[in-house]
Amino acid sequence: MSVQTPAKAQTGGSPPGLLARIAGWAQRHAGPAVALWLLALIAVTAASTLVGSAYKNDTSLPGTDSQRVIEVLDQHQPRGTADSVQIVVADEQGLSRPAAKARVDAMLAKVRALPHVAQVESPYAGQGTLSQDGRTAYATVTLDGTDVDPEAVRAIITEAQAAAGDGLQVELGGDAVREAAESGGGAAEGAGILAALVILVFLFGSLLAATLPLLTALFAVGSTLGLLVLASHVFTVPNYTAPVMMLVGLGVGIDYALLIFSRYRSELRHGVDRRRAAEIALDTAGRSVMFAGCTVVIALLGLLALGLGALQGVALGVTLTVLMTMLAAVTLLPALLTLFGKRIERSVLKHAAKARREPGDGWRKLAGVVQRRPWTPLLLGVVALVVLCLPALDMRLGFADAGTDDPAKTTRKAYDLLAKGFGPGFNGPLIVVTEGDRAAAEALNRKLATDNGIAAVTPPQQSADGAIATMLVFPTSAPQDEATSQLVERLRDETLPAVAAQTKATYLVGGSTAAADDFAAAVSSRLPIFVLVVVGLSALLLLVVFRSVLIPLKAAVLNLLSIGASLGVITLVFQQGWFGAQPGPIEAFVPVMIFAIVFGLSMDYEVFLISRIHEEWRRTGDPIQAVREGLANTGSVITAAAAIMIVVFGAFLLSPDRMLQQFGLGLATAVLIDALLIRCVIVPSVLRLLGNRAWWLPRSLERVVPTVALERDHRSEN
Repeated sequence: MSVQTPAKAQTGGSPPGLLARIAGWAQRHAGPAVALWLLALIAVTAASTLVGSAYKNDTSLPGTDSQRVIEVLDQHQPRGTADSVQIVVADEQGLSRPAAKARVDAMLAKVRALPHVAQVESPYAGQGTLSQDGRTAYATVTLDGTDVDPEAVRAIITEAQAAAGDGLQVELGGDAVREAAESGGGAAEGAGILAALVILVFLFGSLLAATLPLLTALFAVGSTLGLLVLASHVFTVPNYTAPVMMLVGLGVGIDYALLIFSRYRSELRHGVDRRRAAEIALDTAGRSVMFAGCTVVIALLGLLALGLGALQGVALGVTLTVLMTMLAAVTLLPALLTLFGKRIERSVLKHAAKARREPGDGWRKLAGVVQRRPWTPLLLGVVALVVLCLPALDMRLGFADAGTDDPAKTTRKAYDLLAKGFGPGFNGPLIVVTEGDRAAAEALNRKLATDNGIAAVTPPQQSADGAIATMLVFPTSAPQDEATSQLVERLRDETLPAVAAQTKATYLVGGSTAAADDFAAAVSSRLPIFVLVVVGLSALLLLVVFRSVLIPLKAAVLNLLSIGASLGVITLVFQQGWFGAQPGPIEAFVPVMIFAIVFGLSMDYEVFLISRIHEEWRRTGDPIQAVREGLANTGSVITAAAAIMIVVFGAFLLSPDRMLQQFGLGLATAVLIDALLIRCVIVPSVLRLLGNRAWWLPRSLERVVPTVALERDHRSEN
């Protein structure tokens, strides 16, 4: 067994590291550095505004039945790509009444004359568009393309709902309506930024000092947003990447700048001059930030191992965001510190003079309490994490539809009206494709009609070339219900193979519910590789930096527990309907995205805390004192950084988008657990129990593992 020997502080000083030299350049050329960032922001914003975005949601799942259905239909039964809107009308006295019919016809005529409306199919002209009781019907409005201006869709909503009254209810549904309703946005970003500013003011006691980390993050996120728009013309980038990018970028950007600025402020309090303080901050906290950023990038790029097109564009977009925030933290922030250094120094020293006690005293006391009986907080903390993880075992993945919208929205009302008039399965029919002759399709049709889980099945519709036939299968359960997923599984595993054995035809099941099940299966099958790549590479980096086997092992286990706990909370709120949320499945790609982002972000606090503890241990050789001093020097910063991330992420609960709400809650919960429970309680307990063994490295590895100095002892140089 080999344990590192604590290195005593050297008296001769050491040459500045790369980040210190970068900080020196930014300080010497502060004006040009800020100007370059400003020009870059203006340039990418102008370019992205001129060319516009080309976002594309790639939901393809190669090798799955649902994807095969799409490909077969495109080959034999090409359909238009235009968006459509459903106008749902209901009248308890019956829609066949002359007054109701005249009212509906007049409304449809006005809608038909609106811009971007290509065709309107009246509910009175088609079959199956009027419910059996005659009280509910729907008209299909075909638009003249995809991604139609939301204002045009809102005009349709306004015109249609103007006909409501005298017993007639008019509601609208469809993806175009949902997107138009959500495109107005919420106050998520603004609320998060404002709350972050308040926390920073309380932390630093100065509006100017509080503004610098926020300004750094805004420059990084603004520049990345423009680059993302340009990148959408080259890569497949989903349209939800931008809000996710802003969610992560604001949190990470403020966090990284805060960690560096806090070290800068600490050096000023120790009497170091402004220029040297910035160099030390970049050469210590800056190294931690760069390392933490690399782990975030590794975690995000681990999404590429899943091989899912819908996630690869998001991974690349958020990775670009993290890289830009890292660049801003080590170039823009030092320049701002130079430009406003005198005013910040006066504020810091004034604030320090008013302090009634030594900074970090409270955290030293907390570390002392934890270290006196380390087993108690360790066991209680781990049990709490495991309990929070348990609901995640029952997590059900799917895709959101109007059934999970707010009951006050017109899309939800349209959904409920259709379910009431035509049955709960009407909102999400399964598409069954027969590759064979008509006799094979009719044989399957008769078999499906006898299934207790199927309310109705349409007659087979033969394609023009006669190669395929399609049927719509309406389940007795709603699209989001688990029973519908069980029906898909039963059809694929039992019903269709049995009929295929007799007819020798090929049968496929597709549709939104089937696609959600296929996505969940694809994620589950590839998740072990994803977890292995992310956890393995991150642990390897920690092993190299801290030259320890137990530190990365501890980090991996605790990070997995915090992620599991956050997923458990999401399950309770959004799947079980706690706190008034609309119950439904969890968005199929949210868990893996949260895993990648949270695992990377958890390394921020892990590296920042452990590197400071390691620095103290190398300086003193006392593991107990090292933990106390490390927590005393980082506790307030970690808590403030966590509070900022929590309010930024939590603000996205104000978003009308259910996916962003799940992201916001999951990330905020994970950061809260990680910063308060894990970093401030469990980690000090574990390190107290391990003592000097925490830095153990087998001799066989010691000879091959390169030495990477994350922290540098500058205290003796001042």
